[in-house]
Amino acid sequence: MSILQKLVLASGSPRRIELLQQAGIEPDRILPADVDETPLRAEHPRSLAKRLSKEKAEKALASLKSEEDHVPAFILAADTVVAVGRRILPKAETIDDAVNCLGLLSGRSHRVYSGICLITPGGKLRQRLVETRVRFKRLPREEIDAYVASGEWRGKAGGYAVQGLAGSFVVKLVGSYTNVVGLPLYESVALLSGEGFKAHKNWHVARP
Repeated sequence: MSILQKLVLASGSPRRIELLQQAGIEPDRILPADVDETPLRAEHPRSLAKRLSKEKAEKALASLKSEEDHVPAFILAADTVVAVGRRILPKAETIDDAVNCLGLLSGRSHRVYSGICLITPGGKLRQRLVETRVRFKRLPREEIDAYVASGEWRGKAGGYAVQGLAGSFVVKLVGSYTNVVGLPLYESVALLSGEGFKAHKNWHVARP
């Protein structure tokens, strides 16, 4: 395999790893890039998603370059933001976070933005922004409490995981489902392929 075909995922998210694997792509290295995710003053949710994905990719690149045996690689980073209007919901870390997020989303539509950033072995930086609209049913307090008790919400943008129990909350979803999970697959694979990464090279060994 060409050394230029190495792929580094600048995220430790199990969901993003699983989504790439679903598309037949196995990252050669997982390199989480922690950045300050605090929104800037009056920052729009879409701008936040793009900025953070770029910062994660650049931080991963800097980390790689600091290594003595650094080999150029494709670096893929992403950030997902959930918002109601311009209000950015947090990645829920406490029960209060989760209850507040779910109460705000109950019976309403919201938007999920994912920024994707790819840095090529040659140093080219490419970005995409993906937006999905999601509408939740009205959530009675007992259902919110039951979901919070599951613990599924921890660390999730907007306080829910659409691929889990919260999938039953969704009345309507317009756009990319994988975007809401955490990594829009169509756009990610297209971005990689467009820059020469052989995204389909392992499909011949895919299992049904």
